Amino acid sequence: MKTIRVVAAVICDAMEKKTRIFATARGYGEFKGGWEFPGGKIEEGETPQEALVREIREELDITVKVGDKIDTIEYDYPKFHLSMDCFWCEVVAGELKLLEAEAARWLTAEELDQVDWLPADITLIQKIRENMLS
Repeated sequence: MKTIRVVAAVICDAMEKKTRIFATARGYGEFKGGWEFPGGKIEEGETPQEALVREIREELDITVKVGDKIDTIEYDYPKFHLSMDCFWCEVVAGELKLLEAEAARWLTAEELDQVDWLPADITLIQKIRENMLS
């Protein structure tokens, strides 16, 4: 099975005290409408952090500061294996614009279960909730 390496940004309102995180609803493809953390494929020669900065600029027209890695999610979809490095991120420049997603929301720890997460992304929710509530 083909492995696809991607990065995901868990964009929070502030790295020091995370009260809200940013989630997007996929605007295209097989998983259209499913909620996820924005990001994308790592290109040859890029570090995961460089890929994340580039992808977020392309998807949301903002610049993020990449913080600590939360986890690497390994998930088998029917047609491919996903390896997703997930990082805390914070907006440092620009205004969020949805260039690829069909919707977006800022979610508190209590609201994390209010959207229909894609299967790989949902495996990260408990770790995010614990970090937000600690």
